[in-house]
This record gives sequence, structure tokens and C-alpha cells, in this order.
Amino acid sequence: MDINNAVALVTGANRGLGRAFAQRLLERGARTVYATARRPETVDLPGAEVLPLDITDPASVQAAAKAAPDVSLLINNAGISTGTDLLTGSLDAVRRELETNMFGHLGMIRAFAPALAGNGGGAVVNILSAMSWFAGKGANAYHLTKAAAWAMTNGVRLELADQGTLVTAVHLGLADTDMAAGWPVAKISPSDLADAALDGVETGDAEVLADQWSRDVKSRLPLRPEEFDAAMADALTSLTSPSSP
Repeated sequence: MDINNAVALVTGANRGLGRAFAQRLLERGARTVYATARRPETVDLPGAEVLPLDITDPASVQAAAKAAPDVSLLINNAGISTGTDLLTGSLDAVRRELETNMFGHLGMIRAFAPALAGNGGGAVVNILSAMSWFAGKGANAYHLTKAAAWAMTNGVRLELADQGTLVTAVHLGLADTDMAAGWPVAKISPSDLADAALDGVETGDAEVLADQWSRDVKSRLPLRPEEFDAAMADALTSLTSPSSP
């Protein structure tokens, strides 16, 4: 798929990764970029077409699909992290993360799949996380939702193959956004992440591992669970130690 002349829709485009995606799409020659947000007045990208969208509201999703029938590239970026654990945290918070990070993305794909088919197949990009693959106290609800979103991405990839729609999973460690502001570690820039994902779409990649952290985590998956957990504990300790770069 050629990003130049594509018609793209980006969720959560008012800040962070979503804004970077919308900006890079414009800079790379996309014909139309629909920049969406729950509060559309917070989107400040000249050249973008702004749409209101709450991905957890089916009526809002359907309205966006009706307003943007020419979409050929769907960027599922919007997401939340509540810092909730599974045993001691609020179940309402766990459900809210699932509704956004997995069901919200799935609802968008279901709503836009007919348009993608009618526009030549196109592509879907799901922004996931290295936490699709590892747990962490204080963020286990996020791990659950990203693991579920990874499984969902793999499933819809098979289901959309017959209509010629590419489905690309993008995994990363931390990006330099508000969500990761409290982590004093190396982070990928939002624009570099957007470029890595869009490059992957152009080359037809089903998966993009956008940084070394995500590549390292995935490389450990063949380990036995206890070995994997020990390796991740060591890696996280090294990542957050004062001597880390």
C-alpha cells in the first residue's frame, strides 16, 4: 500500500502518537487525513479533516464510518492505561481498559471493514505494546487488554484477508508521550514510531517491532514461563537502574 494519496483515519489524533501519525501522514502525501478525538476542538493539525469520535460509543463509531466512507487506511491508536492490577484493582477500571483498548479497536474495524473492501482492501494498523507479551505489577489490566488486542488483531487479519485488507500489529516499549512521562528511560519519538508503522504498511508487514525493547521482549517468548518472568524482571531492573542510558 502506498501512503501517498491514501485516505487515512487516525483515532486519538489530538495528542501523542495519534497526532504524530496524522502529521506524518499529511507530510507523506496522504490525500485525506481524518483526525479524530472525543473532543474534536483539541485537534490542532492544519490540513486534517477533524471528526468527533469516541471509540467506546457504537453510535459515535457508526457516525464516523458514515462521515468517512472513502477511508483506505485505519489507524487504531486511541487507548488508555489506568494503572490497575487484576486482583486488587477496580473491576470497572479493568473493564474500561478492555472497552477501549480491545473492544474499541474491534468496533472500529467492524465498522470500517466494508469501506476498506470497497476502496480496494486498504490496511488496518493496530497500535499494541510489548506489554502484549509480559505482565507487570501496577499495569496488569493494561497487559490483559493489550494481549487481548494482539489476539484480536491476529484473528481479524485472517478474517479480512479475503477482501485484501492488510492488518498490521505495531508493538513498542515506551514512546515519548504523556502516558510514559513518569518513566526516566529511553523512549522512541512519536514521529519515529509513526514512520516505522507506515513503512511497515507500505511493505505489507503483518507486524512491526518498532524499537529494541519490543524486539528483545518478543525474542524471549520461547522461554519457559518461569525463565521468561526472570528474564523480564532482570531486564526491567536494568532498564530503570540509575546506570541505564
